[in-house]
Amino acid sequence: MAKPPPFPIPKNDGDGYPIHNELLLNLPRDERQAILPSLEFVRLKLHQVLHEAGDTLKSAYFCNSGMFSVLSVMPDGKSVEVGLIGKEGFTGLPLIAGFHTSHTRTVVQGDGTAFRIDAQSLRTLLPRCPGLQTQLQRYAQLLGVQVTQVAACNRLHDVDERLARWLLMTQDRVSSDALPLTQEFMAQMLGTRRSSVTVSAGVLQKAGLISYTRGKVTILDRRRLEQASCDCYGQMQRQIKEWQGQGA
Repeated sequence: MAKPPPFPIPKNDGDGYPIHNELLLNLPRDERQAILPSLEFVRLKLHQVLHEAGDTLKSAYFCNSGMFSVLSVMPDGKSVEVGLIGKEGFTGLPLIAGFHTSHTRTVVQGDGTAFRIDAQSLRTLLPRCPGLQTQLQRYAQLLGVQVTQVAACNRLHDVDERLARWLLMTQDRVSSDALPLTQEFMAQMLGTRRSSVTVSAGVLQKAGLISYTRGKVTILDRRRLEQASCDCYGQMQRQIKEWQGQGA
């Protein structure tokens, strides 16, 4: 089924912002109109923290462009990425279950945009918008697939394979071959040493799959990068496709 085209949110001055977030685009028209007045278009900056682990959730965000990283934070302050959110997703999922705090840190990776809704408005809207509630519940399951698969991947697979998987997931969300990524950042996201990422990026570059310059990775051959990735990327894609096919 073809996706509906982006629609604008009216601003006070009569202009509009195109919506690309898939959760919002797939809402029934009446629910879409009900939620629009509660949404605020926001521009987000690299490394901006949307939610901190343990903090009260004051707002939730429908990602519209760019990408968010979901990080598991340890007591000593170390963190590792357990999920990625792009225009398919939403951050603030504990709110739909009636919880008020975040158990993870959510950080903006690269400049992006989102539609923000305050927590109380979301709580008020959910009982009136069953389509929205269903969309968010389904997305929670899809994000759960990521979290469990990434956890297994980080434990079982080599850095080369994990890096290839992570680059594919990143490209899926930013829709570009050129990814603004530093080795330090990639090491943090993969939960490994920077030296290990340096070696693995060098292997992928020597094979002609990517090019890497300071602060930028360019994917040159996606098909071969998929072959170089571990099975985790394909498993996630297959499960998500299967569940999406079961959606009403």
